[in-house]
Amino acid sequence: MYYTHFVQTIEKISTSEQIVIDELVSNLELKNYRKGDFLLKSDETCKYFYFLEKGLVKLFFDNGDKDFIMTFFAENSFFTELSGFLTGNPSKYMIVALEPVEVLRIHKDVVEDLCKKHHSAETLFSKLYSKAPVNMMGRISEMLEDDGKKRYNNFLKQRPQLIQRISLGDLADYIGITQVSLSRIRAQK
Repeated sequence: MYYTHFVQTIEKISTSEQIVIDELVSNLELKNYRKGDFLLKSDETCKYFYFLEKGLVKLFFDNGDKDFIMTFFAENSFFTELSGFLTGNPSKYMIVALEPVEVLRIHKDVVEDLCKKHHSAETLFSKLYSKAPVNMMGRISEMLEDDGKKRYNNFLKQRPQLIQRISLGDLADYIGITQVSLSRIRAQK
């Protein structure tokens, strides 16, 4: 069943009434994307909350000179571009598939309706929404306080399963250094 990991992940995050889980599952849409496909382009409004069944995506923006990668999402992750999703404003961020991707997605209107009807749905999405700013604060601190070598070592320690799945260019963009600097850091290992 496609929804097994989705339900298991929800149950780890928050206790939800069975009716909420049933309504969530009945409103999920399975979407497949090829490597390089955009789930969200800049200037589009993010209307979906996603659960990644298979594959890898990155959330990033292009400042004209280069990409700034905010984060990567891998299997069994909930994700969205939160500011656009919550405000309904067009996003400056993009979400792109780095591998063939299978996602379950649910429309914003369904989420809002469920949250109005069920306290446990509101609690679940409140917990999901609150993870993004906490993670982003850590990311900002890391970018401001740590050098490239320390950011690389942090990535290896925190997300070792991704190191073989992302390109050196994306890793360098995520860390905030050039590929040449990344090559130097990797050679010192």
